[in-house]
Amino acid sequence: MSEIEVLAAALREGETTAQALARRSLARIADRNSQVGAFAVVDADRALSAALRADHELSDGIDRGPLHGIPIGVKDLIDVAGLPATRGSAHFADHQAVVDAECVRRLRMAGAVIIGTTVTHEFGYGPTGDRSWHGPARNPHEPVRMAGGSSGGSAAAVAAGMVPAALGTDTGGSARIPAALCGIAGYKPAFGRVSTDGVFPLSPSLDHVGVLGATARDCRLVIETLAPQHSGRHWAAGAVARVGWLVEAPDAPVASAIAALTRGALADHDVTQVPCDALTGMREAFRDIQDSEAFAIHADRVHDRPDLFDAEVLERLRSASETPGWRLVRAHQAREAARERVNSLFEHFDLLASPTVGTTAPLIGDREVTVNGASHAVRSTLLALTSPWNLIGFPALSVPAGHVGRLPVGLQLICPPNREEVLFSVADSLVRPGAVA
Repeated sequence: MSEIEVLAAALREGETTAQALARRSLARIADRNSQVGAFAVVDADRALSAALRADHELSDGIDRGPLHGIPIGVKDLIDVAGLPATRGSAHFADHQAVVDAECVRRLRMAGAVIIGTTVTHEFGYGPTGDRSWHGPARNPHEPVRMAGGSSGGSAAAVAAGMVPAALGTDTGGSARIPAALCGIAGYKPAFGRVSTDGVFPLSPSLDHVGVLGATARDCRLVIETLAPQHSGRHWAAGAVARVGWLVEAPDAPVASAIAALTRGALADHDVTQVPCDALTGMREAFRDIQDSEAFAIHADRVHDRPDLFDAEVLERLRSASETPGWRLVRAHQAREAARERVNSLFEHFDLLASPTVGTTAPLIGDREVTVNGASHAVRSTLLALTSPWNLIGFPALSVPAGHVGRLPVGLQLICPPNREEVLFSVADSLVRPGAVA
């Protein structure tokens, strides 16, 4: 059973209450948030009020489903009515959300208890998670290291046991990267499956609402609550999947220990190597689209109040402004070609797979990382294996695959839209190895 299912069963069997679960989350936040920087705002009074209401409903026979009474965190790019909505930036230091984002509204309708908002990299524009007006999101395994980004606060909150699940966003890997670095599950559904109404945009044609959970099953329960749909292709539990393993490319470095550990997690399935070189063009197209759309959103702020940006985020936006229009046109053409190319792979495979990230969590502030003896930029290394799936909008899931030393490692599984049943079934069947040196 997933963590949410365990808590839900305890609620319905009278072994605990929603109020007790909320108080436990609040106590855990009070104990660890100063160390890991997961929550930006804690909404204790309203959380306890919502929990009391959830308990009353259950006692009256009203059961809203698997999230009823379950504490949930929400990334600070997603509006929660009545709470500060800073987007991790001094630009919005005094801003407050008036209306819930659609995904938050659906959580409330499902009886979930919103505990507060979690730290985001400023405007979601970075995979490191250590550039926020609220300070860096830190890795609960080693707080001197990155939680990853941009949904680093949501990942840290789940990994530190503050909440069993949290909403994030995912534009280039922002849910999956921190999930991998923090040792939890992170899921990006198909593009458009979950409404982004009320979510501050980074790159609208790449943005997804994502979920971070203790397990893949927790992620699935939240997504199916937010956006119910048919399960697609039937998949028998325990069936052997045909998996295309994406081989390392020069611009997508993977530490040898991580490659061995993540591929080993698929030992019970039929795995065939697939050249990863084709993803190079996808990464370039992703970058050109994201940079163009991100600068379009922030151009006035860059011009009028550049002093309010984090210096690194400002530098990225100014660099993004230099993307010529012809590259954006070509990027959209490359996107369609890539979607056709990847769809052809799924004529031979049930899933594609790779490590989620080619390195373990870097130290906070580091911008170079060594992989197999060579130095690489942290940002591009973190994004290399996740961003292609935002470009074409395919579902992608990161699940824990073990540890290298004391640090977690994630395995990424990718499927076409409407084949999520295969993806989650395989995730549940994975071999769970221990740490490696």
